[in-house]
Amino acid sequence: MTASATHHLTPAQAAERSGFSLDTLRYYERIGLLDTVERAPSGHRRFTEQDLQWLGILRCLRDTGMPIADMRRYAELARSEEPHSLTERIALLEDHDRGIEEQIALLRAQQLHLRGKVQYYRSIQPS
Repeated sequence: MTASATHHLTPAQAAERSGFSLDTLRYYERIGLLDTVERAPSGHRRFTEQDLQWLGILRCLRDTGMPIADMRRYAELARSEEPHSLTERIALLEDHDRGIEEQIALLRAQQLHLRGKVQYYRSIQPS
């Protein structure tokens, strides 16, 4: 393979490697989260390693609860060549990170509550 050659993956391979379903990949393409997916002369989608890296970012954002609208905004900013886009991407990700921290704090508090309940039940459980 030459330096300019690109290894392509089928949609099924991309789905397997990214952890997204084929339906999700099609949906993400339809709503503009994936906009650079190449097509073979037959019209079949062909994914690249760059596409998989982008899907990794989308996986992180989705798994951490970022709303689709914010994911779309992030994708628009990532494709933008405007000088302000980097600042806006940073702000969007920092805002999302703050939300993740709040969610983690809430989950930790709930976990402590559950652990307290388990401890209580164990204390009253007959031997």
